[in-house]
Amino acid sequence: MTNYLRAFYDICGMMRRAYWNRDRLIEYQNKRLRKIIKYAYENVPFYRQRFGQLGIRPDDIRTTKELSRLPVLRKGEIRENFDRMISREYDAKSLKMLSTSGSTGQPLFLCISDAEDELRKAKHLRANMSCGQKPRDRWVAVTSPRHFQETGGLQIFGFYVPIPVSVFDNAAEQYSTIGKLRPDVLEAYSSSLLLLAREVEKRECGTIRPRFVISGAELIDDSARQYIEKVFDAPVYDQYACIEMERIAWQCRDRIGYHMDIDAMVIQFVDRNGEDVSAGENGEIVCTSLFNYAMPFIRYAVGDMGVPSDEDCSCGRTLPLMKVVEGRKDSFLLLPDGRVLSPRSFTIALSTFRLYDSMEQFRVAQRKKDVIEVQIKKKDESIEEQNLESELVVHLRKMLDIDAERLDFKVRFVSDIPLDKAGKLMIVSSRLKQPF
Repeated sequence: MTNYLRAFYDICGMMRRAYWNRDRLIEYQNKRLRKIIKYAYENVPFYRQRFGQLGIRPDDIRTTKELSRLPVLRKGEIRENFDRMISREYDAKSLKMLSTSGSTGQPLFLCISDAEDELRKAKHLRANMSCGQKPRDRWVAVTSPRHFQETGGLQIFGFYVPIPVSVFDNAAEQYSTIGKLRPDVLEAYSSSLLLLAREVEKRECGTIRPRFVISGAELIDDSARQYIEKVFDAPVYDQYACIEMERIAWQCRDRIGYHMDIDAMVIQFVDRNGEDVSAGENGEIVCTSLFNYAMPFIRYAVGDMGVPSDEDCSCGRTLPLMKVVEGRKDSFLLLPDGRVLSPRSFTIALSTFRLYDSMEQFRVAQRKKDVIEVQIKKKDESIEEQNLESELVVHLRKMLDIDAERLDFKVRFVSDIPLDKAGKLMIVSSRLKQPF
């Protein structure tokens, strides 16, 4: 049951900290970091052993700069040491169990306490409130049924209560349900928003008119964003999150970059050696939660690549910015000439294709280094496939500067592109070993 006083305190504190001067914010972050490091060492068997093997004591890590002394934590280690990662101060049976979508075939399980659950939802709500969400707004969230409870708001005295709609309903069903709900705030996976926008446009009926739209969970390119904004006549604000950390970074109304929740976590962008990259460089995203005590996550690789920024936002918030999430590590395409192509680069190339509007959906998959498959669901069956295929291959070769003798594009037309079991659509995927 929600502790309303604690929830209200969390929200107020987070909204204030977003405007603290940077030095005060960093000092607060380092203080919280020292506390979680000490706690993990004293109460979590896994970290006690890890620190001991490295010859590190909690006092050796006083600031975020010293975190690089610890190795990056991978999902496989958590699965292998699950019981040893839960704090001895908690009864595992009393904790709430969450799990990732398991898009790779192996879901990751984690435990959180009630207080941590409230703080996660408060983090989520801060991002929405910063974009203009009001207490009595009708808030519709299109998500997986298994996440209905996880996406539930704090529901403070009946305010900020999301209304869930299943992502597995087809676009027509979603249109009917959401049209009746008439949301002020519409939140959904990026691919779901695109399909819903196409359904709205097809019906030529403006019954869904939210004040703003929140996208997330998947890559969204500028072309798709502009299309969604045009159809709904509302701005789209993108958010970046994962089950393990909840909200990590989010766009405010100014959309200069993504504000990072550094008062609740340490976010690092590291190279293959685990060292921080410079602003503007691509790096693996590694997070240290400052609020997970039941099951601490210290230097945890979330599985995505991103770009840190040294810009300041014109909105006045001092939470630092990241430029963009480039995509999951297992979504980068490896070209025969040694180049590594980010998912975002490929989706941008596709979005500039002359016949892009004739595609209802697409998905890109690489299983061999010299072959990339592009699956296409056409918007209209009357569209001539041979012409679309030949033009697309020529376009991609030109945009990506790829020689026909070194890499083959295979275009396959399909009647449907199914979502994964979490309701997401992995637009770009690769089965090749990544160089990161």
